[in-house]
Amino acid sequence: MTQAMTQAMTSIVILGAGYAGMATAMSLAGRTRRRSDVRVTLVNGSDRFTERLRLHQIASGQELADLRIPTLLAGTGVDLVRGWVTGIDVHAKKIRVDDERVLPYDTLVYALGATADTGAVPGAGELAYTLDSAHDAATLARALPDLRTVAVCGSGLTGVEAAAELAERHPHLRVTLLGRQEPGARLTPKARSYLDAALARLGVQVRAGVEIEKVTPGGVEVADGATTEADAVLWTGGVRVSPLAAAAGLRVDAHGRIVTDAALRSVSHPSVYAVGDAAAVRQGYGTMHGTCQGGMPTGAHAAASIARELAGAAPKPFRFGYLHLPLSLGREDAVVQFTHPDDSPKRLYLTGKRAVWYKETVSSSPWPSFRRLFTSPAVGMLGWRRGGRYTR
Repeated sequence: MTQAMTQAMTSIVILGAGYAGMATAMSLAGRTRRRSDVRVTLVNGSDRFTERLRLHQIASGQELADLRIPTLLAGTGVDLVRGWVTGIDVHAKKIRVDDERVLPYDTLVYALGATADTGAVPGAGELAYTLDSAHDAATLARALPDLRTVAVCGSGLTGVEAAAELAERHPHLRVTLLGRQEPGARLTPKARSYLDAALARLGVQVRAGVEIEKVTPGGVEVADGATTEADAVLWTGGVRVSPLAAAAGLRVDAHGRIVTDAALRSVSHPSVYAVGDAAAVRQGYGTMHGTCQGGMPTGAHAAASIARELAGAAPKPFRFGYLHLPLSLGREDAVVQFTHPDDSPKRLYLTGKRAVWYKETVSSSPWPSFRRLFTSPAVGMLGWRRGGRYTR
């Protein structure tokens, strides 16, 4: 390749191959496949795709499909760089990977996602298990046969799904779910009653309205001085994002997420797009919260915006509305709360076998959706796709 050709090449680097990052890569590859002047590079620490929606299943000891990123990228022209991002120079437009390699970029897509906030209380980082990766989940699964009690800290959706899965798969375990809020706090009263009954049927003990103060080798200490004894603690309470964005000088919100404009570009550095959990995306109803439901549409929209800029056009505003809140309760039960676009609950909800079918359908392997983004990028995320309502 001549020097002139190298200088004419536009380099787009995507950091993170989760739901949002993969959606960006596949959609952008589809939109630029007829261009020889665009190079798309995807950077990720592993070549395995993590189905975060199903990590609670791995934690209970179930085997999931081994989804490999190079297999999906085959034939797309996207280069995969395996490595951990250690620094971003937004002025020189360069990425450091593993402190050795340097990747230049013209446009950057930041999709590094979030992890469990184990720094919230003393002891959580050192003693608690997490669902941050397939490896972390499998580590807990290997320990379960020798345990009698497990405390799940965090009564949000991840905590509820994990507690139910562990209790159903391992009836010998005494599973306790602890958190500030009641499980299913975002459900309608009837749907919440169904959830409560399902947890009781599975034998999950619920301690709501508690402030967890410390994780110890023997369990969990809460603010009122009481202790919940546990052989193992699974931490699902709260999330935190990588500090790389803030360290690079990108404008972030109080949670460390990159503040974006209407097109998902950083308000401080427009050559950087932010998608998924790493982005503070404002809509008319407020700031979006991090879920796959919204993550994949942000990735697809970022790809569309970048393609428009490459063609000399201005990117369009991102518009998104929530559709539902699906919650698995083991393999045989579930509750699905349908929502208004602002994520407030509608009256309609599903339970039991119908909810299981619905949940498994919307949470099925993302591979077909990713492939569709490559083959038909203009329509791949319009309408109902992976659980959200997306327009652009």
